[in-house]
Formats: sequence, structure tokens, C-alpha cells
Amino acid sequence: MATPAADLANWIPRLLATWRAARRTQRRGGPRPPLDALLPDELREVAAAVTRLSTGLTRERELAGARYLDDERLLGAYLLFYWPISYLQARGVLSELPRLPRTVLDLGSGPGPLAFAALDAGAVAVTACDRAKQALTAARDLARLAGARLTTRDWNPTQGTPLASLTGGTPPDLITLGHVINELWKGEGAEEKRAALLESAARALAPGGSLVVIEPALRDTSRGLLRVRDLLVSRGFAVRAPCLFRGACPALLKESDWCHAERAIDPPPLVAQIGKAAGLRKEAVKMSYLVLAPPGEPWAAPPPGVVLRIVSEPLAGKGRLRYMGCGPDGRKGLALQEKHVGDANRRFETLKRGDVVALEGTEPRGDGLALGAGSRVTVLAEAGRPVPMPVDGQA
Repeated sequence: MATPAADLANWIPRLLATWRAARRTQRRGGPRPPLDALLPDELREVAAAVTRLSTGLTRERELAGARYLDDERLLGAYLLFYWPISYLQARGVLSELPRLPRTVLDLGSGPGPLAFAALDAGAVAVTACDRAKQALTAARDLARLAGARLTTRDWNPTQGTPLASLTGGTPPDLITLGHVINELWKGEGAEEKRAALLESAARALAPGGSLVVIEPALRDTSRGLLRVRDLLVSRGFAVRAPCLFRGACPALLKESDWCHAERAIDPPPLVAQIGKAAGLRKEAVKMSYLVLAPPGEPWAAPPPGVVLRIVSEPLAGKGRLRYMGCGPDGRKGLALQEKHVGDANRRFETLKRGDVVALEGTEPRGDGLALGAGSRVTVLAEAGRPVPMPVDGQA
């Protein structure tokens, strides 16, 4: 199987072709536009729309919940700049699933970055569902250009459409919602409604399936996802990733904390071109995400010993290196003094947010654990890889 970056490179000409075909202001005469980059007038148009979309979804968030994909220019900005990022986010989360899906239901799909990510990851039947008709048209155009099999359905999350009707009654192996639930409902009761939607989705899964929810890595949207997570955990749902802790999320104890993933990327030239023009750098994919099991399926049992997922960037201090980790016993700080670095613990210096590590030879110190010269650090799973954990009750 090709790498996600290589697969994404194949989508760039298709995204450009789809955008140019739908663009109302077509170029007449002049040089033939390149297949993997924008001409100057195209770049100005797209960069302005990307700036508008970014501002409207991250600052005052006036576009959150609005039907912005019905706007031709904003849909174009999404296709050429945010679609590739969402695709890479999805490929990263799909790589953590205990098994690759064959049948997928993509809710709130827009023009299908998660749907096509699932197809490239090995799915054979994917249904993309959204209320934005132009976005679904773009998804069908992309499928035609790629020779991919994609089914589309109209879906409005506020109308309570039974999910079984979207797949012909056959439970899918995977249901995805990418950057959807933070834009649904506002104010009092919003998180309860979001939890109810995710619960109905989890109940629609085939046994052993997974529900993948990806959200922006903003503080408020991330904390909102964690609160929805806690509602579902309190109702008995198991989290497949990224959580090792089974109780209420400890990142919610302080208003200043939240939890998100970050993966370094080399952005496609088109994304880099647009990002530079719009003043937005994309050197990493950031997201908050949650993978839920169907109801009644157990949590996975963590490996023995002191096991934590790294949930921060490196926190350099005077003469020592620190991280925040979160494991079966909750969230805690980890620290190693430079003078204690040796062959057995040197891996501590290069840990990344999302890595799952096993630690030996630690001792409690303050609100966390201190590593010493005799400590050992083993990476059980790098960020974006499944943690080797048996299910409770299994050997």
C-alpha cells in the first residue's frame, strides 16, 4: 500500500480539475493551467476564500454551523486547501484502528476527504452523506476522475434520519464524522445532542467496528469533544483511541488544558502555495479525535507496567526535559534530567505527541514521575500506530 502522502499526491490534480470545472469564471485563452498548481489570478481568488473560511471557523466562528459549502468560493477553498489536510488527518486515525474497514459510512462528508481516505486505506464500499448538494456533486466528480466507487446520500443531522436507511440496512465497519459535531447545535444542551448523535452512530456499527470522530484542535472544540466523550464513557462506551484512561477525562480538570494530536507533514506543493498566499502555514496536521467501539464491546487492556501516551510537545526546562503523559492512572508530568540520560532512556529525548511509551525505573515526584539514570524508555507505538493491547479477558 502506498503512503498517505503518495496517495494524496494523486488527488491534487483531481481536486484542481474538479475546482476548475465548477468555477464560474473560466479562463479563456492564455496558457494551459498546470495540473498541480494555481495560476496567479486563481491563487488570489483561492487564498482570499481560504482566509475567509479560516477566520470564520477559528476566531468568532460565525461560519460554524453555517452552510458555507453551498458557497462556490468557500467550497473551492475547502477543496484545494482543507480537503488535503482532512484527508491526511483521516489516514492518520485510520492507521490506529484494530482492523481496516471494508464498508464505511461518512457522515457530514462534504466533498469526501474522509470517504476517499477510507477507500485508499482499503475500504471497498463507502457512502458519503451530507446536506450540501454542491459538495456531494464535487465528491462524485472526484470519484469519477479517480475511477473510485462512491455512493452519496443526502443527510441532515438535525432531522433524525435513521442511519440504517443510508446503507441499505447493512451495518458498516466504520462510521466517520470529520469536523462535524462542533458545528452542530449551540448553547445549552448542545453536547447532549452531540452525544446522542454519536451514540446512535455507534449503535449502527457492525460488531467489531469503529466510530471515528475528528475535530479541530482548537481549545474550545477539543474540550467540547472531551465533554461528549465523558458522556459516552459514562454510558458504558469504550474508547479505542487515543485514551488509555477509562474515567472522566483528566484534561478537563483545568480550563487551560485540552488534548489534541499533532503529526508533522511535508505539505503538498499546492497546499504550501495557498498557505503562503493566505498567511497560513501547514507544517503539521493537528486535530482532536476519538475512536469509539460499538456498545457492549470492552475497553482494551493496556500492556503491563507504567504505560502512558505523550499528550504534549517537549517541555524544555533548565537541565531537564519534560512531557505530559496520560495513561490508565490519569494525566501526569514526566521529567528526565540531562545528567541522567543514558542508552536505556535516551529515547525520551525524541518522543513526540501521541507516542505510547512504557517506562521502567521511575519514582513519584510532585504531580508526576521522575526518570533517573537507571530508567528505561520503550516506545510501544509511535503516534498514528495502534497500541498492541489485548482485549480485557483475553491473554
